[in-house]
Amino acid sequence: MNPAKRLEIYRRLRARMPHPKSELHYGSPFELLIAVVLSAQATDRGVNLATARLFPVANTPRAVLALGEAGLIPYIQTIGLFRTKAKNILALCRQLIDEHGGEVPADHAALIKLPGVGRKTANVVLNVAFGQPTIAVDTHIFRVANRTGLAPGKTPDEVERKLVKFTPLEFVHDAHHWLILHGRYVCIARKPKCAECVMVDLCEYRHKTV
Repeated sequence: MNPAKRLEIYRRLRARMPHPKSELHYGSPFELLIAVVLSAQATDRGVNLATARLFPVANTPRAVLALGEAGLIPYIQTIGLFRTKAKNILALCRQLIDEHGGEVPADHAALIKLPGVGRKTANVVLNVAFGQPTIAVDTHIFRVANRTGLAPGKTPDEVERKLVKFTPLEFVHDAHHWLILHGRYVCIARKPKCAECVMVDLCEYRHKTV
């Protein structure tokens, strides 16, 4: 895909959604971090229902640690892999206290050292909580990038590198939100809603549904 096409795609996405936001509910970098960790293989709606019960009770590393595994699980047991996530959350809370004074670091290398935090989670936190120009590649963005030709790649890391390289700087901060929402609601996995797509004439997908 040539630069002119990419530029026009982002212009149209921005025009349709000038101020995109995460669909996860949070009130602090720590709450966002916990929500993103919980969101792996889970829906944002399911995570929001769980954190709506959890955060009023415990929304700091020390408060979550005070719950312990037995106290934390009832709040998140509706979410997939809740036992593993509970262990990771408690471990990352301990590490935040021991190594970062209880604060979420605004540093990629430090974030990915936290239990349960991978590259995608770190990029989401850096982008949403700290305004850094990162692009987190989840299944929706991986699909959109490959299907449209915007940034094709065989792995999420390859797609991320290409998106960061080819996305004009003015669009980098919001690119993650635009692409994930586009993949979640328009360029869906089974049958993309091409009739509703703002980039249908620019997209290089061969099997459009219009």
